[in-house]
Amino acid sequence: IIILAIAILILVLQFFRNPKRIADNSDNHILAPVDGKVVVIEEVYEPEYFKEKRLMVSIFMSPINVHVTRYAVNGVVKYSKYHPGKYLVAWHPKASEENERTTVVINNRIYGEIMYRQIAGALARRIVNYAEEGMRVVQGKDAGFIKFGSRVDIYLPIGTEVNVKLGEKAIGAKTIISKK
Repeated sequence: IIILAIAILILVLQFFRNPKRIADNSDNHILAPVDGKVVVIEEVYEPEYFKEKRLMVSIFMSPINVHVTRYAVNGVVKYSKYHPGKYLVAWHPKASEENERTTVVINNRIYGEIMYRQIAGALARRIVNYAEEGMRVVQGKDAGFIKFGSRVDIYLPIGTEVNVKLGEKAIGAKTIISKK
């Protein structure tokens, strides 16, 4: 029983770790908001805020990744909303629209409005979001947490040059998603 308890403790500590990261902090690039694997890069219609096509980059977090969400850009929070929902597996095509999620839009002086969406999955049943409308945020600082992981989608203006590839491993506050 002691060995089982220690194993469970190690797993819980693994899920909730928050390694200190110092971001490059530049308005000229967008950083990965989370650790994980780039699973989608495509143009999609974004119906909640932009109501137009955007370039979506999705990063899937496995249970062994760090689950802290960090601000991808400097700027001012223009929109922050929590949506209750289902708990489909994170890679399900409808997870972005039907799962529990938070949507945050940050106005950055170089890129304009950038959206990120924290999406809960089958295991992740709780999202923590620190962003509040009107708040000035700093790239690389903690933006929230998805307990037990899932996925984060980033919505960029059409035509944004993306510096990551499908299948690439992203590191939150380190990997450059886009650079101008």
